[in-house]
Amino acid sequence: MDIVIRFIFECWSTMCQMAPYLLFGFLCAGLLSVLISPETVQRHLGGRGFLQVFKASLFGVPLPLCSCGVIPLFAALRKHGAGKGAGVSFLISTPQTGAENMSVIYSLLGPYFALFSPIAAFISGVFGGMMVDLFDKDGSPVKDVEKKEECSCHVKDEKKPCCESHARKESLFRRIFVHGFITLMDDVAKSLLVGILIASVISIAMPDSWFAGDIGKGLTGMLIMLLFGIPLYVCSAASIPIAAALVAKGVSPGAAFVFLMTGPVTNAASIAVVWKLIGRKATLIYLGSIVVSALVLGSILNSIGPVYESVVQTVCHQEGSSTLLQQLSAGALILLMSVSLVKPLFRKKAG
Repeated sequence: MDIVIRFIFECWSTMCQMAPYLLFGFLCAGLLSVLISPETVQRHLGGRGFLQVFKASLFGVPLPLCSCGVIPLFAALRKHGAGKGAGVSFLISTPQTGAENMSVIYSLLGPYFALFSPIAAFISGVFGGMMVDLFDKDGSPVKDVEKKEECSCHVKDEKKPCCESHARKESLFRRIFVHGFITLMDDVAKSLLVGILIASVISIAMPDSWFAGDIGKGLTGMLIMLLFGIPLYVCSAASIPIAAALVAKGVSPGAAFVFLMTGPVTNAASIAVVWKLIGRKATLIYLGSIVVSALVLGSILNSIGPVYESVVQTVCHQEGSSTLLQQLSAGALILLMSVSLVKPLFRKKAG
């Protein structure tokens, strides 16, 4: 019974951490569908090539989105015509850092780390995008899976199609909400649920003392940080004090950077969704490029990084605590996911 309670608690805790970022990401995706035309996305990020990957990575670095919040935007970009390489580049570079995190990195890990992090995010994004373009030849955009509704308006306009005339009358807020919180949620709800369950199981099985105390230095330390960082959900803001605490306990800056990179970029939930959106081969290339980038960049940081004279000795964090905003966001997310998950059941009964 204790394990069951812990599992439920971990599911709720993970949901609270993810929910605000996810909801913000869905909102951005809804805005993206209204403000940016498919032709614009196709022109800048569509197809293969270094320029598209470069622009996607550069665009993603300053955005304040974690690995969960970036998923809806990634899905929207793909549906609007972005190539796989550009999409993956955006998916890798965006969660690692953001404009709002630079001051936190500077205060806890020093100016060198604050400069290194965004550069590393950009480089790893370009590398991952190029690897997908080179080794996954099926780089075509995702087919539009949205169902086209039949026009229900009765006022006909000979100059404009009926549905186009009806769409213009539709409120902007409704178009944003429907695309961001219904259409995209229908696409990712099942994969998100599976990923959250897997992430909760991993969180229960991982002893905190081993994570904090038995991390080595050099390549061994970086490999251990990879083992924990890739499947776990740790947003970029939360990963910074954890990385600082690890350095304070004797972990090499390179190993701490590996966690700082892989923790926000990947987690079980996002991997499950990415697998669905770009396929098995591209997902494996995506993960492989993250591993290579993290190890190479971590080694560079170890070899040229300065010795940190002072770092945070303790991180005041009450495990499992969540703010009212997080709890309300989690409740809203559960409601949206539940509607998307039970919707097919009602359709089957109606049919």
